[in-house]
Amino acid sequence: MKMDMVNYTIQSLQPHLQEHSIQYERAKFQELLDEQPSLLNHTTKWLTKAAADLTMPPPTCPDTPDSSSVAGPSPNEAANNPEPLSPSMVLSQGFLNLLLWDPENEEFPETLLMDRTRLQELESQLHQLTILASVLLVASSFSGSVLFGSPQFVDKLKRVTKSLMEDFNSRPEEAMLTVSEQVSQEIHQSLKNMGLAALSSDNTASLIGQLQNIAKKENCVRSVIDQRIHLFLKCCLVLGVQRSLLDLPGGLTLIEAELAELGQRFVNLTYHNQQVFGPYYTEILKTLTSPAQALETKVESL
Repeated sequence: MKMDMVNYTIQSLQPHLQEHSIQYERAKFQELLDEQPSLLNHTTKWLTKAAADLTMPPPTCPDTPDSSSVAGPSPNEAANNPEPLSPSMVLSQGFLNLLLWDPENEEFPETLLMDRTRLQELESQLHQLTILASVLLVASSFSGSVLFGSPQFVDKLKRVTKSLMEDFNSRPEEAMLTVSEQVSQEIHQSLKNMGLAALSSDNTASLIGQLQNIAKKENCVRSVIDQRIHLFLKCCLVLGVQRSLLDLPGGLTLIEAELAELGQRFVNLTYHNQQVFGPYYTEILKTLTSPAQALETKVESL
């Protein structure tokens, strides 16, 4: 009974504690800004680049057998519609750009310095999911719903792939060689256990070759999957995680649970940051968006 009361008290105080934290962080930053008027220079450059990115057409990947199943249009691509820039669009693009930040670039936005470590963790998680989804997509193109209609098989293939990807960053070619061989064996054994015909030697060689090619940054399947995950995260910022999961871009359905976790972590981080630094973003964005849009949308209300 006492623990129930304690839990209730903590829960009832959380909104007040969060609001106090927001006000405290903003006040401390304002003190620093009063002492250093140039403290928002990097933040301004960051948002300016985000606005410029939105005026450029998104990168495309030429159609290949590897990418045909994910390169088609998706309703979620509405997030990339050419519309007049709004503060929310620019800020969302800015947050997405942080997941691609060049570690050599020291002009990290001042308003996000405290979140930099967590953003790097999210970037690493996104990279791992890109490779995982690419592996699953290529593998499924060789066995289809026969195997990938089984949640048990998919979960096993995920575990195997994740365990073999630990050295991917340092030795991508070696890691994908091991992954390709193991995935091929898993498919072969599972087809055999089901009494189905195994992959031909040509198909096996093609499967292994396509999986190994995922080690290359310019690999088309990998590039398309990466774009799709970024599109999903953009939708999370606009629509929320649960609504975004209802309309996943092609090639991502097999990692839905992992995407939900990534999306929620990303939304939580960006939401708190907006609550603290929204007034500063609003002032900067007034110069980057049309006056009408700036009046209609304030960052604090995102």
